[in-house]
Amino acid sequence: MITAYTLRMQQRSIGLLAALEGGLKKIMTIWLLLAMSACSLRVAVGTQGAGAAGFQTALPYLLLTIMPLISMGLALKWFARGEAMAQPEFRLARAGAWKSVSAQGAKAHPLYGTSGIMVSLLIGMLLNVPVRSMEYLVAIPAITEAVPGWLSTLHFMMTFDVVLLSCLYTIAFVAALRKVPLFPRLLVAIWLVDLAMQLVVAQVVTAQGLPAAVGEPLHTLLDGNVKKVLISVFLWAPYLLLSKRVNVTYRHRVEA
Repeated sequence: MITAYTLRMQQRSIGLLAALEGGLKKIMTIWLLLAMSACSLRVAVGTQGAGAAGFQTALPYLLLTIMPLISMGLALKWFARGEAMAQPEFRLARAGAWKSVSAQGAKAHPLYGTSGIMVSLLIGMLLNVPVRSMEYLVAIPAITEAVPGWLSTLHFMMTFDVVLLSCLYTIAFVAALRKVPLFPRLLVAIWLVDLAMQLVVAQVVTAQGLPAAVGEPLHTLLDGNVKKVLISVFLWAPYLLLSKRVNVTYRHRVEA
């Protein structure tokens, strides 16, 4: 039985979904302005190393700002006909009892689409970008060319981590929004990449012989990233496997 509260939440999710779908250009513009302002402030606060700030100092912040936008633009082109893409030949999600339906049958199902709880997942993936970027800007200083080797390595690895994962989560967001059949697998793969990156960063940077004053905060940051990914897996993996909405929308199957 559908309660009044359930109906209100469903209507609210539909409104949020419409705002996401219709406001992508606005979201991209806001991101560009906010990211540029935050990165400019980070450089203005001061740089580490001898010499004046130059292109090498600005490059990480250009990538941090621009690459998520490029990734979103490319993903919107790649997944322009996302829901029309072919279903995978082999099913990895085996939990539950399901029966396949045609694409037309799936679209006719009342749960087809990305409203409901799926909107929370969409927003969470998108918010991952500014949250990780802000953590990066707070934790990692701007540097010039003349810095110790350990700081150069730390800066490179942390920049690579935040840019790569921001791009991947942006692509996953578009894939989910466009109902790409491979979205659940894509998100699981990104979670694995995210966890692996934290381990790689820790190993590569630690091998440089970090000062004790830097090693402990870095460990706290990376440990926090791992915990956030594991919490996401704990919350969303069961939903991706068992949700009727996810199964009918992305796998074109309903309860048997």
